[in-house]
Amino acid sequence: MVDRTGTPLVELRDISIAFGGIKAVDHVTVDLFAGEVVGLLGHNGAGKSTLIKCLSGAYQKDSGQILINGQEVEIKDPRDARAQNIETIYQTLALADNLDAASNLFLGRELVGPMGFVDESTMEAETRKIMGRLNPNFRKFNVPVNMLSGGQRQSVAIARAVYFNAKILIMDEPTAALGPHETQMVSELIQELKAQGIGIFLIEHDIHNVMKLCDRASVMKNGQLVGTVDVDKVTDEDILGMIILGKKPALAA
Repeated sequence: MVDRTGTPLVELRDISIAFGGIKAVDHVTVDLFAGEVVGLLGHNGAGKSTLIKCLSGAYQKDSGQILINGQEVEIKDPRDARAQNIETIYQTLALADNLDAASNLFLGRELVGPMGFVDESTMEAETRKIMGRLNPNFRKFNVPVNMLSGGQRQSVAIARAVYFNAKILIMDEPTAALGPHETQMVSELIQELKAQGIGIFLIEHDIHNVMKLCDRASVMKNGQLVGTVDVDKVTDEDILGMIILGKKPALAA
């Protein structure tokens, strides 16, 4: 059970973003607690990706507040987000296909030994350590990541975020295009991240995945928040009704 009695890890409060006079996000408030997964759902164009991009630093909000652990912060670019321990795992994963897991983990942040050379053995040891914690079955440390399965590639991207102290993870449809076995692998990774107290915003189209992976679901339609519900108190149909009709279920109202 997620403890929601204290201060949220993240609060996006009354956020609005407009493009050329069209409100893509219209006074939306959502929050996220440590060790919790909150699913963000809605049709394409509902505003969920735009909302979350103001947390990742890809977009800037026009109005509203971003609070991290109760303190208001300004996030103007991805560097600001990273400074707040926010990491984003995009669908494209941004991995260098021709490099192995360790080289990807430390890409752009390589460990250097006393002589100024890249310390590959320490990088591999650190990669083995973090993968042992996240995905104990991972064995393919010395092959290019383009030889890995979709689930294994996800584990490398997640390991990179966690190694660099992510406290807040944004995951964009992490199981898209994965088979059942791979989806289960990512599901187990998410459970492990929750156990470590990491908060996750999950952008997702698949209601079944939301019911399986999330603690709460926030549904958007036409730039506005329809509502936020505890997934164990609603059905798939309730969430579908929120997405299509923009109606909050009676029991969650």
